[in-house]
Amino acid sequence: MKNVAVIGAGTMGNGIAHTFAQSGFKVQLIDISEASLKKGMDTISKNLDRMVAKEKISEDDKTATLNNITTFTNIEEGVEYASLVVEAATENVDLKLKIFKQLDEACPEDTILATNTSSISITQIAAATSRPDMVIGMHFMNPVPIMKLVEIIRGYNTSDEVTHTIMELSKTLGKVPTEVNDYPGFVANRILMPMINESIETLYNGVAGVVEIDTVMKLGMAHPMGPLQLADFIGLDVCLSILNVMYDGFKNPKYAPCPLLVNMVQAGKLGVKSGEGFYDYSESRKAEKIASQFSK
Repeated sequence: MKNVAVIGAGTMGNGIAHTFAQSGFKVQLIDISEASLKKGMDTISKNLDRMVAKEKISEDDKTATLNNITTFTNIEEGVEYASLVVEAATENVDLKLKIFKQLDEACPEDTILATNTSSISITQIAAATSRPDMVIGMHFMNPVPIMKLVEIIRGYNTSDEVTHTIMELSKTLGKVPTEVNDYPGFVANRILMPMINESIETLYNGVAGVVEIDTVMKLGMAHPMGPLQLADFIGLDVCLSILNVMYDGFKNPKYAPCPLLVNMVQAGKLGVKSGEGFYDYSESRKAEKIASQFSK
């Protein structure tokens, strides 16, 4: 397995492409937008530059990694010779179902189809294909080149052979694969998102301010980043989407998104990506300045 196609050149997609390419795989990075592909490749190049500066890789390693990536705007062309496809498009179930139906028709019949979804049912995605036994979840963590964990999610019909193949493949990337079963939120987000949501509820109810909540969790629980800062980093729209998937899947009110989160997403306050969330990122991507809404 040396040819890997990655669908989506955004934050997760370019990170996944970077990771495979640096490990010697030939990568076909696919996005419908030329601008997104250029931005994704620029990001990969800058991240490799940082690794060179830290003497983690050489200039030759950087060149080899970039040479391993070819970009495409057409799915059919990009997946023609792929042994594995990793979909990393927006966390939208209708979009993912459409992509997987298209992949099923375009890919060789022995191609494994993986999704980087952080919450959507692998079984539901697999049902859009004629090869549900060859569909699996590969939930990478952000930033992909650095974070070691990959959640490997088995759908209801995912075969033992495909699961073993993807577990072993993940190890060749220098990752630590962890097998979990297909339930809303899997493990990572089933535990993380209620914590983030409860942190937002704590702010919403006036128990404490943004910095105070993050400080308690960083210093008291040894978290490297406070939950509100982490929500900004993930994207508040992504947090809301995952919570909605879990709420719909479990029908349990403990997963219902906080009204403050809903309002912030509707207002376009999405965190780092929009320049403002719980913190203000207009001058720095570091969470150093509280958003004006919460600094009064």
